[in-house]
Amino acid sequence: MRIHRRRGWEIPESQATPEAFVLNRRALMAAGGAAMLAPAGAQAQWLFGPRRDAADPWTRLPADLPDLPAATRNMRYVPGRDLSPERDTVTFNNFYEFGSDKGIWQTALRMPVRPWTIKVEGMVERPGEFGVDDLIRRIGIEERVYRLRCVEAWAMTVPWTGFELSKLLSLVGPLASAKYVRFETATIPAVMPGLRQSWYPWPHIEGCTIEEAANELSFMPVGLFGRPLPPQNGGPFRVVFPWKYGFKSGKSVSRIVLTDQRPKSFWETLQSSEYGFWANVNPEVPHPRWSQATERLIGSNERVPTRLFNGYGDFVAGLYTNLRNERLWA
Repeated sequence: MRIHRRRGWEIPESQATPEAFVLNRRALMAAGGAAMLAPAGAQAQWLFGPRRDAADPWTRLPADLPDLPAATRNMRYVPGRDLSPERDTVTFNNFYEFGSDKGIWQTALRMPVRPWTIKVEGMVERPGEFGVDDLIRRIGIEERVYRLRCVEAWAMTVPWTGFELSKLLSLVGPLASAKYVRFETATIPAVMPGLRQSWYPWPHIEGCTIEEAANELSFMPVGLFGRPLPPQNGGPFRVVFPWKYGFKSGKSVSRIVLTDQRPKSFWETLQSSEYGFWANVNPEVPHPRWSQATERLIGSNERVPTRLFNGYGDFVAGLYTNLRNERLWA
């Protein structure tokens, strides 16, 4: 008789992404640290956003969340496809700190989002702690529409509002010895029930090279669809690398460390054969349990071919020309 012993990081089949979403294969779901200062048990108050139907609870935002300044769309980054529906974008989320299914948005909305600070430290000339609203005023923001490709073979097209990662790093002055950037997601047990799953390697860690961080595509969103970034989408502050699978884009970031040691990410720690450091999108390299040749567009359910580097090769291919011995696609 065959006995199956479930590994600690596995989830029940009933909680997995529906089979049709991932080419008829069951997938692990990816998600986007350091403890954020917030009163225990703090509860946010909600209001409905402007120009929204109050009958739709997904439109809720914390009442004390300030509006974003006006932002101009940067037309250098044309996605080549329609925007995903806003409702799908804010209610179909991977964020394991709040739970292991896609419908965590209501749980995530309980997370306090102000005050929120980000520590930037390590191999830098001027380490510091920055408030999100101060960074918005200091750096300025723009809107960029990026394609988002999940390792589970679904995709969205998202209008992010934010600023380039390089502009934040320029405030602290990376040292020449810094080779990597490490991102930590906040850990707030009072509002993150997923943290009770002790087999996960909390805090959630992600990382990139200093060259990837300096690339113009590397973006720090603070907004979505022209409104402040909601917690379920990684608000109030996250990172996005649009040429990589989405699990590389850390959410609700509270600490950034520049280092000379390659970070070992959350998902790499769990299953390095399936989720590696680089995770660049490549249709010709399958996940060990499903093909990556096509992707399902959230909203329309249309299946389209996956593009190398998620279609951003003109911006990033040069980062990897001298890395022939690396597993760039895992």
